[in-house]
Amino acid sequence: MLEIQQLCKTFSSGPFWNRRHHNALTDISFNIGVNKTSFTGIVGESGSGKTTLALLILGFLSPTKGKVTYHGKNINQFSKNDRKEFIRKVQPIYQDPFASFNPFYKIDRILTYPLLKFNPSLSRNKYSDVISSALDSVGLNPSETLGRFPHQLSGGQRQRLMLARCLLCKPEIIIADEPVSMIDASLRTDILVHLKNLNLNHKISILYITHDLTTAYNACDELVVMKNGFAVEIGDCKSIIKTPENKYTQDLIRSIPTLDISQNWLDS
Repeated sequence: MLEIQQLCKTFSSGPFWNRRHHNALTDISFNIGVNKTSFTGIVGESGSGKTTLALLILGFLSPTKGKVTYHGKNINQFSKNDRKEFIRKVQPIYQDPFASFNPFYKIDRILTYPLLKFNPSLSRNKYSDVISSALDSVGLNPSETLGRFPHQLSGGQRQRLMLARCLLCKPEIIIADEPVSMIDASLRTDILVHLKNLNLNHKISILYITHDLTTAYNACDELVVMKNGFAVEIGDCKSIIKTPENKYTQDLIRSIPTLDISQNWLDS
């Protein structure tokens, strides 16, 4: 469905007579949506190139080398109609849900706009039923959500609202960039369960970008481990985490914190 082929991205800075170049991504290649229920994780430390990769896949940045193809077409060579369809079918979820919403508009407008933009043939009198169904699918009560402003919702509710907005577009792929890093630990499982539900029940492929190997292990089927813009390991998620071959992957796994009940840091 979506192919990343030898993708490279170089950023330049400084005056033209003394330009400095930084390779954010180097020769990244993998596929998303080989089957209809793929859940792919992109993991790595901060600065490894995860978000740059997401921006390239979404078409917000142009690659220095290589290409991203959607159903066989280069996304940087889309026609206007192809671009509109791509925007509908490949939906992003960002790290900070509050920054994704206009604080001056109520939730109703946020959820109505995708229907106006991408489903103009739908009758206006059906909007309420479609929106309520999307909210129910992500565990939000329509009567407690609609009519409110984004700041009146909790972080977990806003992130689930992002999922509902995506669902209204009927996407094929959701690109979730650190979707649980800014919410309480108690709510992270809830968001991941909803993502997995969209993946399995709605046949939506998920690209899950995170630095948290624990959540990746529990949610993902496939894994891409990144370091300094390189993909150091690609393959089955459980196999990579149980038997890592690359030293960087081994170091990442060893860095996962564990609870040592024999040690009390207050006494140290």
